[in-house]
Amino acid sequence: MTYEFTIIVPVYNEEANLNRVEKELSDYSKIASKPTKILFVNDGSKDRSQEIIEDICSRQTNFHYISFAENRGLSAAIKAGFDHADTPLLGYIDSDLQTAPEDFNLLLEHIGSNDLVTGVRSDRKDSFVKNMSSKIANGIRRSFTHDGMDDTGCPLKVIKSEYAKRIPMFRGLHRFLPAMILLQHGTIKQIPVRHFPRIAGTANFGLWNRLLGPLMDCFAYLWMKKKYINYTVAKKG
Repeated sequence: MTYEFTIIVPVYNEEANLNRVEKELSDYSKIASKPTKILFVNDGSKDRSQEIIEDICSRQTNFHYISFAENRGLSAAIKAGFDHADTPLLGYIDSDLQTAPEDFNLLLEHIGSNDLVTGVRSDRKDSFVKNMSSKIANGIRRSFTHDGMDDTGCPLKVIKSEYAKRIPMFRGLHRFLPAMILLQHGTIKQIPVRHFPRIAGTANFGLWNRLLGPLMDCFAYLWMKKKYINYTVAKKG
């Protein structure tokens, strides 16, 4: 089969969720609007995640994996997925499945005329503290990037590979994906998607990650924006 869409699934100590991830993504593959494969990126998990991932990939022909030697963080996992995927379209979903794989089809409807389509979590099923810190962090980020996005932390996105592979690597990257597409003069769009409570496992982000960390990353983004190199090849021979 010629695949057109790769879903990147970062994993860090998610052994309690992975069998559900297999079922839901396998079910989605059967109804996906594009021929789809899945790429796990194991970010140095210390539990049984790698063992379970290998077991899943041995029985699912469209499931593959990358495993880091050590924990490098969510942005590194996403970037590794971008670097190793070989399809024209890339997607991203968290392994806690607080968003629904079926909603990728909603995003894929709009990717033809856009270069990144991101979900916006409607009726979020998170704690008050998590929701408020996320809202504040998004407001701070918008004031720096002017990307117009309401929920860059939503773990459901579709990106054209040619744009994703040109995004430079830095910590906190996952919060700035729409802004990075705009730096390439690409177009972005946000679409409401469903959101669900976490069923198993433990969230790996605290107040620092949701609020103070993004503020520091905004200054790094401004520095990088001034140094960013963007070019278009007119001819080659």
